[in-house]
Amino acid sequence: MQNPIKHEINYVISGKSQVRFGTTIQAVSSYLGDGATSSPKTEIPKQVREQETEKLEKLIFEKDLWVDKIDFSSFVSQGAEQRVFLQDSEYVLKLNDGIYFSSWKDYFINLLLHNFFFPDTAYDLIGFIKENQILYAVVRQAYVSITENTDLEKVKIFLESNGFVCTRNNDYFNPDLGIILEDLHDENVLTRNGVLYFIDTVFYLAEGFWMEK
Repeated sequence: MQNPIKHEINYVISGKSQVRFGTTIQAVSSYLGDGATSSPKTEIPKQVREQETEKLEKLIFEKDLWVDKIDFSSFVSQGAEQRVFLQDSEYVLKLNDGIYFSSWKDYFINLLLHNFFFPDTAYDLIGFIKENQILYAVVRQAYVSITENTDLEKVKIFLESNGFVCTRNNDYFNPDLGIILEDLHDENVLTRNGVLYFIDTVFYLAEGFWMEK
């Protein structure tokens, strides 16, 4: 019999079950087609990625998902995959080009997994923007003010109590669920009043995820 949590995750990914801020993400993900080959090791040719982006842009036009204005003067930080802007005292906007993922489909699955596991910092996909011919997803997330530095040992203990095994450094794997969770350093997991807040996660489906277990 399949793990009940994995069964629920299947339903979230397929759009059959709700998750916080999941409606738009699920609709876009479903439009892009089957994600059963999602994996960090999946190699997708550049041409296929370009075709996927063209398909995504068609949906963006049809559903009017372009974001008209972003206050670039409110810039907060930048990483390899995204730029962060302060929207107000409660939210930040993140522009992500999906570079950590082999496809846009995988990126949207990552958002759904994050929202499933960490609803208090769930991503709200508000639309897309294009700069210098590069397409970016624009997501809104609750702003977390920190009160102390994050103890990565506490992160490890928390994740291990939920079935995620540390594979190396700040990377984890849940063998029962077939889910990989990476890049959990102390800038991606914040601490406020002793509580951990996962604000930037990188989820992948392992190659065996879609197999019954």
